[in-house]
Amino acid sequence: MKRFIGFIKKEYYHIFRDKRSLFILFGMPIAQIMLFGFAITNEINNVDIAILDHSKDVDTKEIIHKISASKYFSIDQLIEKESDIETIFKKGKVKAVLNFEKDFGKNLIKDGEATIQIITDATDPNTANTISNYVNAILAQYQKELNKDVTIAYQITPRTRMVYNPELKSVYMFVPGVMTIILMLVSAMMTSISITREKELGTMEILLVSPLKPFQVIVGKVFPYIFLSIINAVVIVLLSIFIFKMPVQGSLFLLALESILFIISALALGILISTISATQQTAMMISLMGLMLPVILLSGFIFPISSMPLPLQLISNIIPAKWFIIIIKGIMLKGVGFQFIWKETLILVGMTVFFIGLSVKKYKIRLE
Repeated sequence: MKRFIGFIKKEYYHIFRDKRSLFILFGMPIAQIMLFGFAITNEINNVDIAILDHSKDVDTKEIIHKISASKYFSIDQLIEKESDIETIFKKGKVKAVLNFEKDFGKNLIKDGEATIQIITDATDPNTANTISNYVNAILAQYQKELNKDVTIAYQITPRTRMVYNPELKSVYMFVPGVMTIILMLVSAMMTSISITREKELGTMEILLVSPLKPFQVIVGKVFPYIFLSIINAVVIVLLSIFIFKMPVQGSLFLLALESILFIISALALGILISTISATQQTAMMISLMGLMLPVILLSGFIFPISSMPLPLQLISNIIPAKWFIIIIKGIMLKGVGFQFIWKETLILVGMTVFFIGLSVKKYKIRLE
């Protein structure tokens, strides 16, 4: 045990002597959570739009005023003819044009119906769809004001209730995913270079002739990073709560336990990468490129897994980040207890044991 403790102390000295590793371990997570939390959003604010008003009557002016008064849109310019629409879209600043038909107010009074064409720049389909929905919502509210004294014989009124995220803040969706990505990539990346660093520094021979067993070497390499990654997790949670106002509806103790389990799983995966890599550069490339894309694309962080083709849905089951995102969203947003996430927890435990066992096996092969 004394040898094992001494080996762990050696690992701590290695970590704190390497300033680049410390920057990656503590600097990158803070920078990433701030960048992702503020930059990644599916909400729109102050989007530049243009107005093509063929009618220029009281009703069109009222609608234009309501749109410009909202925080979502900023009227960039008023255009006079339809041929100008393509020109302003090509410049790239304006994202939508509202085209009011001729005699808009007269048609509204005479026929009870008038038309507004919403033309959007669909090079970004999500933004175009969001703009269209927001404009339709403003028009629906204006129409409701016009018909407040009209009684309709049969009327169905949908009442939508958003649970867990009533304000539809995108940060509630992105922060758990970003936390998962950071813990996965940073933890796996740091441990992925631990054994390969010994090979490049020429100290691998010392480990090979040491009385430490392969399992002790693997655990000793992982152990220091567990506490350092826990500090990372605490910092990320505190930033989420105090900077992004992310709620934690469930147990903080359960959140801590699940985070530690995921951290160990990520570290074990990094050690596995380290045992099969010959150089630090190779290990870094595998941990970054080999993990980043699957974690982002197949974990359900950005794209719903249910919308993916069946083969990709099956592949997503072997991504540890998928199960942790389910766990962390359940605890932080829904306030669930262990009885609702025990299956995902067991899957992470199984993956962790598998990664550590395979790492030990690969290390034994190298010993031979």
